[in-house]
Amino acid sequence: MKCDWVQQNIVFYVYNELEDDARYEVEQHLARCPECAAELKLTRKLHATLSQSPVAEPTPNFVAASRMRLQEALETAEQGGILHRLIFEPMTWLRQIRMSPALAAVIFIVGFGGGIGATYNYLANRGDGGTLAAAEHSTNNSPTPIEASAITGIRSVTQEPGSNQVSIKYDTVSTQEAQGSLNDQRIQQLLLFAARNNFNTGVRMDSVDLLTQAPNETHVREALLYALHNDTNPGVRLKALEGLSGFVKADTQVRDAVLQTLISDANSGVRMQALHMVEPMKADSSVRSVLTKLSASDENVSIRTQARTMITQMPEMD
Repeated sequence: MKCDWVQQNIVFYVYNELEDDARYEVEQHLARCPECAAELKLTRKLHATLSQSPVAEPTPNFVAASRMRLQEALETAEQGGILHRLIFEPMTWLRQIRMSPALAAVIFIVGFGGGIGATYNYLANRGDGGTLAAAEHSTNNSPTPIEASAITGIRSVTQEPGSNQVSIKYDTVSTQEAQGSLNDQRIQQLLLFAARNNFNTGVRMDSVDLLTQAPNETHVREALLYALHNDTNPGVRLKALEGLSGFVKADTQVRDAVLQTLISDANSGVRMQALHMVEPMKADSSVRSVLTKLSASDENVSIRTQARTMITQMPEMD
């Protein structure tokens, strides 16, 4: 057995991720190879050091941002690569599954979930599908909290003209739909999920737009702040600014977020909107400091000029 293969799998050996036969082969090689034995010693030392460090739990914002980036990457990735490997390189992926029990477990879980979805769709298309539809209708009439981990995506968000009734189609194992008022907990949960996690820009825009109608809710305001800081679409960030506009004066967290957007957002239109939002607060020390910096050195001529105009209109400081 070659040293390079053993050294590539030493980490799996230390974490007990190798099958018994592969583990036996690694141990046999380590017994007669001082170089690989030294590599094992270093790996175990690193493992012991890492084990002493506390495991930090990711923040909800970090998890949501990661999901969004992953979904956008999947949306733009070239199709067919995985299929090509499965068809033309079967031994490679079979060997990867054999060497990774965790991967095999994931494949089993996905297959099991797919089987449940297929069964659900089959029953829904039969005569007894009416029973399932009635059960779903009953659920909608008696809203229950939704686990974000059970939602795979939001397909569409629409508001009935002239009312606050909202219809949201979302995916779990199969596509579902929830209808209700903007005040309903279930609707708010789905809107918050769509604003943070959905890969579809239009759905995120619609969700943030609806959330701006109820920005007094703390969790809604947090979602708007998240969209302002993290959403890749400038239109969504503008919508978030619109929803936060009434809180710049009273909420320092909102004011700081708007100032940060004014300083660092990549879109000049978003920055200009943020500049207009802080104009009533131009006498505030933090706002004054940012305006002074912008008026002196900002690369955008319009923003630099507007900042200078706002500074000249400020009252003199004692």
